[in-house]
Amino acid sequence: MRSGESAVETRLLGKGKEVVISPELPTVIIGERINPTGNKRLAAELIEGEFDLLRAEAVAQAEAGAELIDVNVGLPEVDEPSLLAEAVRVVGEVVDLPISIDTANPQALANALARCPGKALVNSVNGEEARLETILPLVKEHEAAVIGLTMDDRGIPYDPQERLVIAEKIVKRAAEYGIPADDVIIDCLALTVGADHRAGLITLKTIGLVREKLGNNVTLGASNVSYGLPRRRLITDTFISLAIQAGMTCVIADAAKVKGTTLATDLLLGKDKYAMRFISYIRGKKG
Repeated sequence: MRSGESAVETRLLGKGKEVVISPELPTVIIGERINPTGNKRLAAELIEGEFDLLRAEAVAQAEAGAELIDVNVGLPEVDEPSLLAEAVRVVGEVVDLPISIDTANPQALANALARCPGKALVNSVNGEEARLETILPLVKEHEAAVIGLTMDDRGIPYDPQERLVIAEKIVKRAAEYGIPADDVIIDCLALTVGADHRAGLITLKTIGLVREKLGNNVTLGASNVSYGLPRRRLITDTFISLAIQAGMTCVIADAAKVKGTTLATDLLLGKDKYAMRFISYIRGKKG
């Protein structure tokens, strides 16, 4: 974080609960289970316009410790603009947490933002000019926050400094639309170490640069780092711990799998006074 500046706070609001993301607070989990990719049962229900499993996943993620619920219904067989808006409405009925609206379809995003209770998180925009010009006005119109991916028309850079440049561009362009830096969360992008053994290190260095130079909150889709490898849970959990230490303030993951890791890491980094959050979690698990 830049010298002399107070810590950034991204404030999001659900139907009845406010969540604050900040480097001075414990790590926030954005529950990622509502996504038909790799979930055949959810995909089949969404195609039929049914929401029973979607409701169950939202409640389960909340009970597992997620503080935001990511909603993604992207399938080629559905009318995403209509389906996403309805899915967001349904999630807003069963949990009081803020919602992360996950879509690459601008019309679906606009419809979902109009139906979303409270203050949403838009997942996501990147450094491509066309995407910035399309997505940022919607973010501003609905007073939402947004995740900025450190990629642009050239793809994903393999140099941390180049990813930082894209992050700077996104923050600057957001400001031009009246979106404050507090409402821009930077995704430093986790890529599989199975394809490039330095991929994790590059991401960790990018996190450090974003926190030092910009001060913005930082997120990751953490499980990507272990794709294609054995013992994925071990790799992902270790990476999450390293990322939190590097400055990640919220993680997109299955809350049921990563809650213990985030709590233990926060405890060791001095973000859990008297270990009360960790102890409560362990006691709850035993109960």
